[in-house]
Formats: sequence, C-alpha cells, structure tokens
Amino acid sequence: MQLIVQKFGGTSVADASRMKAAARRAVDAHSAGNRVIVVVSARGKMTDELLELAYEINDNPSTRELDSLLSTGEQMSSALMTMAIHSLGSPSVSFVGRQIGITTDSFHTKARIVNMKVDRILEELSKNKIVVVAGYQGVDENDNITTLGRGGSDTSAVALAALLKADMCDIYTDVDGIFTADPRIVPKARKLDKISYDEILELASMGAQVIHVRSVELAKKYNVPIRVRSSFNNGIGTLICREVMEMEDIVVSGATVTKNDAKITIIGVSDKPGQAAKIFHELAKENINIDMIIQNISAHGLADVTFTVQKDDLSLALETTERIKKEIQAKEIVADGKIAKLSVVGIGMRTHSGIAEKMFKALSDEKINIQMISTSEIKISCVIEEDQAEKALNAVHDAFELDKE
Repeated sequence: MQLIVQKFGGTSVADASRMKAAARRAVDAHSAGNRVIVVVSARGKMTDELLELAYEINDNPSTRELDSLLSTGEQMSSALMTMAIHSLGSPSVSFVGRQIGITTDSFHTKARIVNMKVDRILEELSKNKIVVVAGYQGVDENDNITTLGRGGSDTSAVALAALLKADMCDIYTDVDGIFTADPRIVPKARKLDKISYDEILELASMGAQVIHVRSVELAKKYNVPIRVRSSFNNGIGTLICREVMEMEDIVVSGATVTKNDAKITIIGVSDKPGQAAKIFHELAKENINIDMIIQNISAHGLADVTFTVQKDDLSLALETTERIKKEIQAKEIVADGKIAKLSVVGIGMRTHSGIAEKMFKALSDEKINIQMISTSEIKISCVIEEDQAEKALNAVHDAFELDKE
C-alpha cells in the first residue's frame, strides 16, 4: 500500500465538472489500494476575485485580514472536493490548516511553515478515508490565520508528503508537465520527461510558474519525488527527482523569462565598508527578497548599487531605501519596473563550456541589450527590457536547440 499526495490547482477544481473529475482521480488511486491525501487550491480565479474585492473596500488592507479572507477559497474547495468524493461512494473528510496543526511564522501573505501535526490525518487514513486538506494556509503561534503566498498549496502538499514519507506527490495542473520553455511564448517548446530538483529550483526561482519554488526546496531536502501532471488527460507528466548521471549530458534543460521583477539603483553611495550591509539589512527586516546585485567600481569615493526585487515589493523597497538614503549618503534612488529576467538552466553547465557566449550571441543577433548578468553553477540570467522578453526567450531556445530531444 502506497501513500500518495495529490494536489489540484485552481484550474483543476474551477467548476463542478472539473471538481468531480479531480475527485475521480483520488477515488481511483484509493480503489487501487493506496492511502490518499488530496490538497486543493482555491477554485479558478477566486483568489484574484477576493483580492480585487478587498482592494475595492480598502486600498491598503491589513495583511492579517487579507489572510483571513484569502484562506476561505481553499476552505471552500476542500469541502466541495470531499462532497464530490462522497458522491462517488468513497469515504472522505476535509481539514483546514488549523485543524491539522499547520503552524507558520507571522509574515502574513507569505508565511513559511514551521511545524505540522499529522495525528488527525493518520487517524483518518487508518479508517480508510481519503483525507482532503485546504492548501496555502496555516496559523501562527498566536492562532492568526496565515497564507503561504501564491502557489503555496504546492508547498502544503510537499510538506505533507515529506512529513508522512509519501511515495509520490502528484501536482495536477492545467499543463502536461514541465517544458523547455513556456509553450505559450515558444511554440517549439518540448515537454521534459524528467528534471532534477536543482534545475527546477532555478527555473521556478527565475519565473517558471509550473510549481512553487518553496515546494521544490522541501522536496529536495526530504527527497520527495514529484510528478507535475495535467488534470485533463492521463499523461505521465514530468518527474522531478534527485539528479542522476545521464542528466549531465544535457547542457541546457530549459529557458524562462519573467516580468515579475523590478530594478532599483542607489546612485552615489559613499564607498566605505558597511554601506551595502546597511542597505540590505534594512531590506531584510522588511522581508524583501533580493535577487541580482551589482555594485560598480568606485569613482571619486562614490559607487552605485543596483539590485532587483519582485514587483510586488517595489513600493516597500523604495520606501525602505529612501528612509536610509541620508544614512548611506546616497545622492539619488531610481527604479525601473519595466524589465524582464531571462534565464537558461541546466546541470550540464557544470561540465560544458561556452554556454554564456552562445546565450549572449543569440541576444546580440536580435539587437537585445543586456542590463545585468548573474550566474550560478547551473544558471545564467540576464536583465533586459520588458518589451523584448518574448523575442529573447525564443532566440535562446533556438540557440540551444531545446526543441530537439
């Protein structure tokens, strides 16, 4: 008897017919002799609709109250999914985050899981029930409802799979698996049968939206195998797993572009020890994630510091840097919200040369200017102008012949 965690995204439970189809998958797995846990997202665009309503009522809503509101979408889905399973003749019970002891830190709207109690889940599984869990949510130490940020239901599912040592975590979505690039932008994009944790971590952190980056971090840490699959067909999807030797033969596995970033430049910072520490200490206190950082060579005792943040954090980041502008003796702070970040990823980069040259040449041939560059062992990323994002992605996809097996 295997333990399987199935997570269904918003499109997979968008209406009654899709909800019943998802319930059928859970029932089929259960009928085959498996123990089954189902984790659900809010239906369709419900989270967006709730956010829109909140901002219609208050243009600066409390993040605590936002979490209380947004968590209701998953609570609704979990109850409806359980009803759908009942309608198919199988026993089932639903839980919200608080009921199964999912505790988080207190960073509302982007909380992190701290602990999880699984006694109630194990008890219901022992009664041969399908357990349905509302994803994306938990409670902090003061019993305030928290949410895990967009895509957080993936993290809920993988955390459960890790803690319960599940044999497989199936992430059902509206795509057939993980592709070499977004097929909506690159028609030649090809579905991958298998990809390593490290590669999908880089792709997810660079903007690929198939799976939540924190869920992959958890999966890698606890060696949880994940299959990203379509809820609309019976395809095998893409397996995310530990790296194996043959993966190194593939130089670049995928390319991605995101328009979710913004760039901030602090001009004329006094060039002395501790200035960068002051800047990024203040940003860290506001829980603002920083991606790329560039500091130019000092001239006349002054330097410019440029970094990227998520667009959602741009206003807070600007407010924070303006607050310490005098302390760091900066002349000016400027922001650019019209950028895109282009990345290529592949564990084969560790053992192959010439990757950067090929990427930069592809962009040069298309007259695309590079504003910033960052690299890791298996990734190269560039900041470019936002309106060149699609052209750039197709160019590098062609350059690395990612459409070929």
